[in-house]
Amino acid sequence: MTVVIASQLREDRLDYLTAMHASLTRQSVPWEAVIALDGAAPHRLPAPLAQDPRVRTLALPRPVGAACARNLALADVRTPYVNWADDDDSFPDNAMAVRLNVLESTGVGWCAGWSEDHHPNGTSTLWRCPTPPGRHEAGDVWTYWKSPADNIPIGPTTILARTDLVRAAPMGGLVQGEDYCASVGVTTLASGILLPVPVYRYRKHPGQLTKSSSYDQLEAQAREHAWQYGRHLRAVLRTGAGAAA
Repeated sequence: MTVVIASQLREDRLDYLTAMHASLTRQSVPWEAVIALDGAAPHRLPAPLAQDPRVRTLALPRPVGAACARNLALADVRTPYVNWADDDDSFPDNAMAVRLNVLESTGVGWCAGWSEDHHPNGTSTLWRCPTPPGRHEAGDVWTYWKSPADNIPIGPTTILARTDLVRAAPMGGLVQGEDYCASVGVTTLASGILLPVPVYRYRKHPGQLTKSSSYDQLEAQAREHAWQYGRHLRAVLRTGAGAAA
């Protein structure tokens, strides 16, 4: 499996990126990582990542934004499964193994779980997505996103999915909220299983992108776009299935 991460290698996030890498080294199954350097110089990559042969970089000549950087990095994925991640988060030790086992034993297209919010004071809060645990057929996950303003139905970075599915439903062409499109896209294209266990650690800190002053200016529109994308993708696929029958 491959973890795809976009990063501008900002100084205040380098320690977090190193911690993300450390969490990958504790996984019990083979993995690779592709780091899309969003306009950042490769020599600034922290030494533990630069020296790890499992980590490959895609150096983009200018900043293009997280969505574009992640999508371009998909071309460098060479494993059957892929997982999006952010450069300031981390994975629990069993995150890869528990989902990979489900994918290989059931043949579903994706497997996801819950996430944990890690706060600056050292405490953590479990985030249970609105989608209930269990198997979900293609298109069902979107139905748990009742309106654009509600909680997204599943955590984008908790999803380990077949690489072909991720390439068919990559990050949407947005400056934010692109991961909402990716998650509803993958779960609309194929059936999958949501596990009632945390598989991702979402770090809360003052420098996270969702805390920027401009973030709220477009969040409503980004959510509306992703919600409509899921709605119409689901409808088109179901109409097509009915016509084919």
